[in-house]
Amino acid sequence: MQSEKVVVRNLFKVFGSQPQAAVERFKQGWSKERLLAERNAVVGVGDVSFSVMKGEIFVLMGLSGSGKSTLIRLINRLIEPSAGDVFIDGQNVAKLSREKLIELRRRDMSMVFQSFALMPSRTILENASFGLEVAGDGRKLREKVAMQVLEQVGLASFAHKYPHELSGGMQQRVGLARALAVDPSLMIMDEAFSALDPLKRREMQDVLLQLQRKDRRTIIFVSHDIEEAMRIGSRIGIMEGGRLIQVGTPQELIENPANEYVRNFFDTVDTSRYLTAGQLKSDSVPVYVHNGKAPDAGQVCRELLANDKHYAFIVDQRNNFQGSISLERIALLVKGNDQLRLEADLLKQIEPVPEDLPLDQVIQRLVNNEGPIPVVDHQGLYTGAISKGRLLSRLQEE
Repeated sequence: MQSEKVVVRNLFKVFGSQPQAAVERFKQGWSKERLLAERNAVVGVGDVSFSVMKGEIFVLMGLSGSGKSTLIRLINRLIEPSAGDVFIDGQNVAKLSREKLIELRRRDMSMVFQSFALMPSRTILENASFGLEVAGDGRKLREKVAMQVLEQVGLASFAHKYPHELSGGMQQRVGLARALAVDPSLMIMDEAFSALDPLKRREMQDVLLQLQRKDRRTIIFVSHDIEEAMRIGSRIGIMEGGRLIQVGTPQELIENPANEYVRNFFDTVDTSRYLTAGQLKSDSVPVYVHNGKAPDAGQVCRELLANDKHYAFIVDQRNNFQGSISLERIALLVKGNDQLRLEADLLKQIEPVPEDLPLDQVIQRLVNNEGPIPVVDHQGLYTGAISKGRLLSRLQEE
């Protein structure tokens, strides 16, 4: 079960000469407009609470001025909160001493901005290793680590080039590599890809998703692009006027928007394109457990016939996927052998797909596979199946 990485409770940021008084009036029901008119107080973030789970990409969405960039700067305390708490791994960031806050930022938290903010007089390798240099690591170690992360983002061969010799997309990869080099458990990305053209932006999204499948970092990603949010976000939080209006998975927001403001974000989007394997899966394929004794083939055959099912999946006691078998194959196997059990060598080996696999890749896998395909979570444990019929039904619903 996932645990909480970041917990935000009743967080406020009020700009003005008497922020505490403004916070109290906001709690009493004063609007932002009234506070500005009568108290000359600007509410940047008003009474926001939410949590981010370990290993997820949590996207903050909102129109310009909605408070999303202010909110993430409160989370890493680049801006001091007017009220409320921010917990990271149980530590209240709002209450940390300056020394402990600096150490947290150096060792466990990275930030990637829209502007690449690379140092023009330093090589790509030196830029990528800068965070490690600030943390006090020796040159040999930081260059070794920086080369590893440059390899991850496809820039190892450019290590000794300078920023002006790289394209905008490549410079943003350097910014990402610099953030990764300190091996943070939490990354905060503020409109990180918005300065790139659409093709480069999608390319960077692919890089981020590929890294995420491997490393499972916790990422808070700010975006104004709903298509980007739906493509990379495990969950999306939508802000308006300093308030967090709704939090949910892309599908939850599409199906049950809290209000017209949330609904309008999805009006121009073909939402079916952003379905993932996890959203398409079902329990339509019967599952049998190999618990040290393989399932009885005759029993499986009879149950499939009785329920008009054409395939069965086998998992072990921990829910690791073991293989697939069709009714047709079982029927042939049990003829004249009513004692047969479905051992591993009788099963068809199928590579399971992760829950975050996008629709286009799910379709490709289904086309290349005779029957349904298994879906697994980030721990590799079986969670459901996708069949061609299930896929077509879901697309029809969309």
